[in-house]
Amino acid sequence: MLGLRRRLIVLASAWLAGQINSHRMVEFPPPKDYSHLLVDGWFHERGPLWPGQAFTLQVKEVLYHQKSKFQDVLVFDSETHGRVLVLDGVIQCTQRDEYSYQEMIAHVPLFSHPNPERVLVIGGGDGGVLREIARHPCVKDIVICELDEDVINVSKKYMPFMAKGYDDPRVKVHVMDGAKFMEENQSSFDVIITDSSDPVGPACVLFETPFYRAMHGALREGGIICTQGECVWLHVDLIRPLVNSIKPLFKTVEYAYCTIPSYPSGQIGFIIATKGGEGKGCKAPIREADEGTLKALRYYTPEIHRASFVLPAFARRAIFGE
Repeated sequence: MLGLRRRLIVLASAWLAGQINSHRMVEFPPPKDYSHLLVDGWFHERGPLWPGQAFTLQVKEVLYHQKSKFQDVLVFDSETHGRVLVLDGVIQCTQRDEYSYQEMIAHVPLFSHPNPERVLVIGGGDGGVLREIARHPCVKDIVICELDEDVINVSKKYMPFMAKGYDDPRVKVHVMDGAKFMEENQSSFDVIITDSSDPVGPACVLFETPFYRAMHGALREGGIICTQGECVWLHVDLIRPLVNSIKPLFKTVEYAYCTIPSYPSGQIGFIIATKGGEGKGCKAPIREADEGTLKALRYYTPEIHRASFVLPAFARRAIFGE
C-alpha cells in the first residue's frame, strides 16, 4: 500500500501533538538501522495510531535494506507471511494477504463504472494495483504516477508477484508528483485510484480540499475515485474529516472495507466517490467479470463488493452521522 499508511501515521502523530499548522509541515526522519525494527529474529511494527499494540513477524531472511531519496525501504522473507515490503518501519504489503487490498481498491471502482477506458494510479509503486487493473480488457490506458522510483525497482526485483503489473503494454509510468500530474491532465480519466506516499514528512495534502479538487478535475464526467481510508476500529476521527472534505466536491461519497491480517486490527477501508452521473454510487457492481477473471481472483467477488459497504453501526454513525 505504498506509503499511504505511513503518511497518515506521521500526519496523525504530528496533528495529535499540535505540530502541524497551515504554513509548516513537520519532517520525520526515516529509521537509520534495524535496531528498533528487528529484535531476536522478529520484525516489530509499532505506530502512534495504534498505541499499546504492535504487529510482529518472524524473519527468515532480510533481502534488502536501503534508504531511497525519500524513505527507508526494507524487504524480508517471513516465516508465515511470505515476502514483506516495509517503508519507514510500516508494513506496506505481504505475500500472504496483499491481494485482498489490491483487488478491492481496484475492482470495486472499476466494476462500478460502465466503461472505464483510462485509469490513473497515484502511488502504487509495488505494481499490485496495476496487476488488478490489467484484468479489465475494457481499459485502454493505465497510467501510474509514483514519486519514489526506488520502490518501483525494488518491487520489480523482490516482489515480482505484484510488480508483474508493469509488464502490461497499456501501462505508462511517470516518476513524478501525482497531484501535479492531475492538475496537468484535466478531465482525462474514468477512474483514479490513490495508493500514494508523500516522502517528505506528513501528507497534509491528503487532508485538504485542493488534493480532492485535483482528482475531481482529472476525472471525466461519471468518473470514480477510490482512496485508502484507514481502519474503522482505530481511525474514525481521521476518516470523518477525509469524508467531509470530499462531500462538497462529489456526487456520492461512500466507505467500504476489506479484511487483511497484516494491517492494524486486520482491516483497511476505502473512500469511494463519484463525479456526476446518476448518483447511484458504487455499492453494487454494474459490470460482470468473466469466469476466468473470477477464478483468478482470491478475494473480490460480486458478493464481497456489495458486503464491503455494510458498516458496523458504530462506524456508520461516526463517519456519516447516521
